[in-house]
Amino acid sequence: MPIPSKVKLVDVGPRDGLQNEQEPVPAAVKIALVHGLQEAGLKEIEVTSFVSPKWVPQMADNAEVMTGIARQPGVRYSVLTPNMKGLEAALASKPDEIVVFGAASEAFSQRNINCSIAESIERFAPVVRAAREHGIHVRGAVSVAVGCPYEGEVSPESVGRVARMMKEIGVQHCGVADTIGVGTPRKVQAAMEAALQHYAIDEVSGHFHDTYGQALVNTLACLELGIWQFDASVAGLGGCPYAKGATGNVATEDLVYLLRGMDIETGIDLDKLVDAGKAISDFLGRKPNSRAATAILNKRSA
Repeated sequence: MPIPSKVKLVDVGPRDGLQNEQEPVPAAVKIALVHGLQEAGLKEIEVTSFVSPKWVPQMADNAEVMTGIARQPGVRYSVLTPNMKGLEAALASKPDEIVVFGAASEAFSQRNINCSIAESIERFAPVVRAAREHGIHVRGAVSVAVGCPYEGEVSPESVGRVARMMKEIGVQHCGVADTIGVGTPRKVQAAMEAALQHYAIDEVSGHFHDTYGQALVNTLACLELGIWQFDASVAGLGGCPYAKGATGNVATEDLVYLLRGMDIETGIDLDKLVDAGKAISDFLGRKPNSRAATAILNKRSA
């Protein structure tokens, strides 16, 4: 496949990135982050999740954040809704897209959402059906698609099985996620190819954590397959509460720098993106976890 000339990035920092923060992040700060991302040119932003505040207290202000955003035309605002209760709560804030996630590992599914893979798909089916009846796009994510903290290496066949089940219940897009960041290029390509047995190339994306520093090379490996949609997290925010040591998603700034260097269009202003990442990092009291952002900020200060 030829390398794509254009790539779409979904920034998951406001949701996937901030959900693991120990100290509360005010709704106003989250809203400002979303505004900074869309000002930088992001057209896909994963804003929050409608889950029990008992399990994810950082997302308890989901409705406040969604209603506080000054929405821009052409930007898709997505939310995570793992069950019907979550979807029903989300509908009032009119998300453009919902996200459901299933694991490629039985052990991870049990630890993460307390049910088997098959049971999780059964739980998602009415959510997917109701969302689509409301005209809301449905994106699915296959987590731990390369490796699991409990089972070890995950086979491509396991990824294909979950992708097939998601397709059968009406999920419109399949994201393949290396949740704990253990993947390397050939293994990631095999996982992607398994998902591509059930979804068209335009319906598949990559979601790579950078625990072992492989996220950018894994992205390049997917570009070689023709994959042109990827998740990223501004300032490298995030981690995985069920996998000790797992770092955040690949930093959006690093990914934009890579793609720009390959003459691949993203529509994103890197300097404004760095500003957005610095603002949230300043609030959190730490430096951005992005090599490109660090280099650009150092260059500015010099």
